[in-house]
Amino acid sequence: MTKIFTYLFFFCSLIGFAQNELLAQNYFDKGEFDKATSLYEELDKKQPGNFYFTQKLVSCYQGLKQFDKAEKLLLNKKGNSNQPTFFVELGYNAQLQKDQAKADSYYKKAIDAVANQPNYAYQIGQAFEQKSLLQQAYNTYEIGQKNNSGMNFDYQMALLQGQMGNLDVMVVKLLDYSYSNVNATLNVQNQLVLFMQDDGENVFVNSLKKELLLRTQKTQDIYWNQFLSWLYVNQKEYNKAFIQEKSIYKRNPESFDDIIQLAQICVNEKDNETAQAIFQFILQNTTDESTILNAQYFLLKNEIANAKPENYPLIQSKFDTLLSQFGESPFSVDLQILASHFKAFYQNDFENAKALLDKLMEMPLNIRQKAKVKMELADVFVFNEKFNQAIIYYAQIQNDLPNDEYSHEASMRMAKTSFFKKDFDWAKKQAKELKQASTQLIANDAVELFLLISDNSAEDSLKVALQDFSKADLLEYQNKPKEALDAFLQILVKHKGQSIEAGTLYKVGRNYEKLGNFAKAISYYQTILDNHKDGIYIDEALFYSAEIYNKQLNDPEKAKSLYEKVVLEHPDSIYFTEARKQYRQLRGDKQQGI
Repeated sequence: MTKIFTYLFFFCSLIGFAQNELLAQNYFDKGEFDKATSLYEELDKKQPGNFYFTQKLVSCYQGLKQFDKAEKLLLNKKGNSNQPTFFVELGYNAQLQKDQAKADSYYKKAIDAVANQPNYAYQIGQAFEQKSLLQQAYNTYEIGQKNNSGMNFDYQMALLQGQMGNLDVMVVKLLDYSYSNVNATLNVQNQLVLFMQDDGENVFVNSLKKELLLRTQKTQDIYWNQFLSWLYVNQKEYNKAFIQEKSIYKRNPESFDDIIQLAQICVNEKDNETAQAIFQFILQNTTDESTILNAQYFLLKNEIANAKPENYPLIQSKFDTLLSQFGESPFSVDLQILASHFKAFYQNDFENAKALLDKLMEMPLNIRQKAKVKMELADVFVFNEKFNQAIIYYAQIQNDLPNDEYSHEASMRMAKTSFFKKDFDWAKKQAKELKQASTQLIANDAVELFLLISDNSAEDSLKVALQDFSKADLLEYQNKPKEALDAFLQILVKHKGQSIEAGTLYKVGRNYEKLGNFAKAISYYQTILDNHKDGIYIDEALFYSAEIYNKQLNDPEKAKSLYEKVVLEHPDSIYFTEARKQYRQLRGDKQQGI
């Protein structure tokens, strides 16, 4: 029984001690130093060798301007332990009292201790860093490393140079360190990213890029090409990253992994031009079937997106050849889904598209492959205006993959399907639930649909304009741009001046783009900019106008001006990143800025 009571007493004491520590920290965080002081005094008394409690108690005294108490405590602790870190604390206590001579005297004693015993270097250097005494910390590491060749503080000293504003020196030292310690490359890159995040003027990135380019030119070591490729990817300059990856491959043709990864990044970031160049390069240099299939899939998908009806027979023959080569099996499931999409949305062949997908559903697919097939089946049913069947498949995906990004996509498409079938209240409810979706694109689409329904329900209880818009929107979904354009133009006449106008102008512009009438598209985007300045389509109108001037009308100055407006005036836009990238390319990176 005695042992049990002893254990219980010890256990309760631990709980009480922990509670006091949490309470003291809470008071300290709120700046209630008087309340925190009494608790830390008790904790320090119970654990006099705990340096953390000593530091906290000293900070409380300093917060209360009781510098004499702080000094007395530190001198007492110093006498008992003889640890030179107390010199740093004593110096900082003097500095708070604006006695810099006394502070410098203590700091010198701390650094002298390192000169005599280099093993103290890390401990004292960290103490200086905690007080933001950067030059003293740097001197400490430098002396410690000089007096003990087994110590290496290059990493800490490089970061301190950066914090002191010597960014060029930091870059050189960090790159030297990472090259000498390859396993530390990721840590170095993570630190560089932190500096890039605060690099509003792009000065640091340019300095880093310049240094890496010099190193790739001076040496044939692929390490620097890999590092430069990483920087270009970080800056979303994927075409430049590809140049580096090609250089690496020519000198080390054993693996395609990094090039394939870069291609996938380009696909995800919708840099189709660079992705296409990468996949073509891959096809020329690999015999791996899986890699070839992935490359062919993307190239065919990209070709479809830019094809005209007269190209469809050739595309179909490519599908036939590839499916014959790779077989109709789970191995080629993505290719078969793409083939069915092409049949439905481009060849208007619903029956054969559905038949191909039904055949796929009978194969031994994993849960994500089945979800892909169901998503396409649902899309094909929407295309054929069989909305209820489509909703069933979208719902199955939600049940099969709850809380998954694919499930959120299915939910968004279900909301859009409800909109097509003119069930506006249900579509609005679904869109509202998706406004906080983790994927920005889905969230943006949900907000757009929600506002479209809300704004046009308030002034039109019969929702006549929404019904007309829904019909035109479905034609656009069915890849019928001419019919969709006519329907949207009728809305502009029939519902002129109503809330539906801004969204309709945007749709008219997009469909003119699909039909290759870029001048007309720009004129409708300009109407949005002139007459609907407070609407939700401003960033779209700016961005797509810029894209047309940049990529179709060869007017880079006009494009640059519009991209700049997206960046400066719409930082939350989903087009922000691409607009900034295009702006920088048009600017030629010859000046600093956004």
